[in-house]
Parts: sequence; structure tokens; C-alpha cells
Amino acid sequence: MKADIHPDYHTIKVVMTDGTEYETRSTWGTEGATMNLEIDPKSHPAWTGGNQQLVDRGGRVSKFKKRFEGLGL
Repeated sequence: MKADIHPDYHTIKVVMTDGTEYETRSTWGTEGATMNLEIDPKSHPAWTGGNQQLVDRGGRVSKFKKRFEGLGL
């Protein structure tokens, strides 16, 4: 292998949204850095079964709903 081409792989602390912490190895940040998660499997609607909210940018969702309103979607 070539020397000095790989990123620095070090230990960081990850803080979940509920405050639990664990240590892992990563190329993110620097040695001993703390990564605070905003979304994790304990809080993300895809894993918790929560309600999804559609963000209507440019009226696309509105156009879709209007176009297919008779189908019960």
C-alpha cells in the first residue's frame, strides 16, 4: 500500500438525541471530538413509525394532490 494516502482513523464520541453516548472509530473530526446527532434511529420517523410531513416546495405536492384528488390518494 502507498504511504500517507489514507485518512486519519481515530476515536470519537457520538451523542444520540436522547443523550446516550458511545465511542466509535471514524474519519470525522479529530481525535476525541464529539458528534452530536440531530436525527438518529431512535427519533427518525422512518424507524419510529411517526407521521411524515411533506414540505411543499414550488407547489408540487399541491399540484399532485389536485391532479389525483379523485383517486383517494
